[in-house]
Amino acid sequence: MLNLILKQNRSKAPDEGFLNRNGHLVELRQVVKTFRSAAGVFTALAGIDLQIGTGEFVSIVGKSGSGKSTLINMITGIDRPTSGEVLVANTVVHKLKEGQIAVWRGHTIGVIFQFFQLLPTLTAIENVLLPMDYDNQYPPTQRPERAMELLDQVGMVDFAHQLPSALSGGQQQCVAIARAMANDPPILAADEPTGNLDSRSAEMILQLFERLVADSKSILMVTHDNDLAKRAQRTIVLADGRIVDERLNHPQEVSV
Repeated sequence: MLNLILKQNRSKAPDEGFLNRNGHLVELRQVVKTFRSAAGVFTALAGIDLQIGTGEFVSIVGKSGSGKSTLINMITGIDRPTSGEVLVANTVVHKLKEGQIAVWRGHTIGVIFQFFQLLPTLTAIENVLLPMDYDNQYPPTQRPERAMELLDQVGMVDFAHQLPSALSGGQQQCVAIARAMANDPPILAADEPTGNLDSRSAEMILQLFERLVADSKSILMVTHDNDLAKRAQRTIVLADGRIVDERLNHPQEVSV
């Protein structure tokens, strides 16, 4: 069943055939997430409604504990809602079985972490090749060329055979972005992608995101930095697990 859904995803234009029938690439409907502990029940998300369009750059801001990372985890399938619906492209994510989620995520969403999460014993190109080896979307003979093209796109082709320990933080994050794009997912989800970078490296990453959005990638970025958030087309503000504000930063560029 999942293979059929993935084939349908690849056969349709990016803004057609969504199960939600309204052209949104991502839609959350009344999503609630609670956690139980010895201290009682904690509500991380309290009835979130959210829509993200194809080729849209959305930033999510809020204080620590506001629900930002939990929201990303709902969209990427890393966690499941307690109630509500999560629809991403042609897939009802919250109904996928555990064995299906990793396969679906490999096709649909590239995840970018604050701490890069590159495998230290693999070179830059080997880190980018790894998702392709697991996903099998591209024939083995095409994968090295594609990996080099992705590294070139993020300005890292000259460092393809370097280990992560030989790269700066900004360079490692560029490699991590290339890895996230390995299987050509329509969505990139970035949780504090510039949190460990200096201002120059952070600017390089933001410019790269803007180029990817111009090429119709959708990017969802969690950040604590309001100045960085303004670089996105739209900003979502969370507090106590709720969306308390939403604003367009570049309304003329937003495509939904």
